[in-house]
Amino acid sequence: MDYNIMIQNNKVEFGQMPQETFLTGLLSAFGNRFQTVADSFFDEITWKQFFAIVCINLCKESPTINNLSEIMACSHQNVKQILLKLEKKGFVEMYVDEKDRRKQRIVTTGVCDEFCNKNAEESQIRMNQMFEGISEEQIFATIQTIIQMERNLKKQ
Repeated sequence: MDYNIMIQNNKVEFGQMPQETFLTGLLSAFGNRFQTVADSFFDEITWKQFFAIVCINLCKESPTINNLSEIMACSHQNVKQILLKLEKKGFVEMYVDEKDRRKQRIVTTGVCDEFCNKNAEESQIRMNQMFEGISEEQIFATIQTIIQMERNLKKQ
């Protein structure tokens, strides 16, 4: 979508709206648009289910539901529902932690590995398309900005 914006002196002008307000709205709208497009990437699972798999694979050891909730910035209940759907499809298994029986840990399965391998090339092509024309410096600056925004949110 094209916006009626002006960039002058390294500041974005969007009518009378402060650039911080514009960025906040832009991030929200982007999240919605991205999820809509990303949900069409795969036939078998949704974007949120794929994101859960990515987050599980980021962990050095099998995460608990609470670990995954924190990484995904989702409630325990939402993550549990996502995992139950993935478990039903054979993508993950949940098991009781041996040291603390109150905790459930999550692992991906061979079905999940096959799915990821099958879709790796197409996923990379789509990511490359989305980041076309964006420099590594811009990506790095965006990452830094969002990390700082996250830190600021945690202070509230």
